Amino acid sequence: MSKQRLTAYLILLAVAIIWGIAIAVIKVTLQDFSPLLFLTYRFFLTSLILFPILAFSSKEKLPATNRDWWMLALVGLLGSSVNLGLLFWGLTYTTSLSAAFLTATSPIMVVIAGAIFLKEKIAGREKMGLLIAFLGTLLLTLSPEMADGHTGNLTGNILILIANLSWVAYVILTKIELAKKFSPLFLTTTSFFFGFLSLIPAAIMREGSLAGLITTISEQPFTAHLGVWYMAALSGALAYWLYQEGQKRIEASEAALFSYLPPLFTAPLALFWLGEQITLPFLIGALVIATGVAIAEYRKK
Repeated sequence: MSKQRLTAYLILLAVAIIWGIAIAVIKVTLQDFSPLLFLTYRFFLTSLILFPILAFSSKEKLPATNRDWWMLALVGLLGSSVNLGLLFWGLTYTTSLSAAFLTATSPIMVVIAGAIFLKEKIAGREKMGLLIAFLGTLLLTLSPEMADGHTGNLTGNILILIANLSWVAYVILTKIELAKKFSPLFLTTTSFFFGFLSLIPAAIMREGSLAGLITTISEQPFTAHLGVWYMAALSGALAYWLYQEGQKRIEASEAALFSYLPPLFTAPLALFWLGEQITLPFLIGALVIATGVAIAEYRKK
């Protein structure tokens, strides 16, 4: 194995660990911060981290047309406030285990959307795997109803699936409109910044004033701030940058495999830190998803 490939594997494994831990961190931090305040605070901090880095990058260029600005705003909202807002909202209802496995199916949805909108080809084996994974996703989504009739968990699972669709729209629109015009750093920075701009008015209205918003945030316990800082600095700025660094060193198909790993790191935290339980319908759904992914992503080498 070449040094470059090994480096890519280690980088992408680190990203999977960071994002796997993130689901549990979000679940705990939402006990103190509402989804709106959590995301507004997080987007502000991430923008604060990324803008200086972007400013010192000599290769970046600004959009040349109004259409590019509008597309940047649209994909920024889809990839930040819409996607993460639905994810955080869903996590207030469902378990971190369910959220981890459901979010891990977003690459499958990207492949299907790529075939529909970008005319990318899907091999016969991949179609079979995708179908199995889709059935597993459906089973996992409905597992709360099958286990104990907790409609709240079902609501949360559905919200997370809708969040996945928002992420798919972000990826496809980025590939079609913006990927060849702007760097990953520029797209990531503007995405978080547009997310912050979209949420700050609602956050101020909720707290009555900017001063009230700052007071509410400052009054939360230190552990809650640690959760937001983790999401802003590690899961946000660092992990996004590492992912881009890792995926450009190896084939896109191999880099995509690491998107399925975060649940492996969420699971121990969910069981031993959050005290969540694994039901039989959940286990069956997760195993069906894993089987479908294994078939779809199998490589002889």
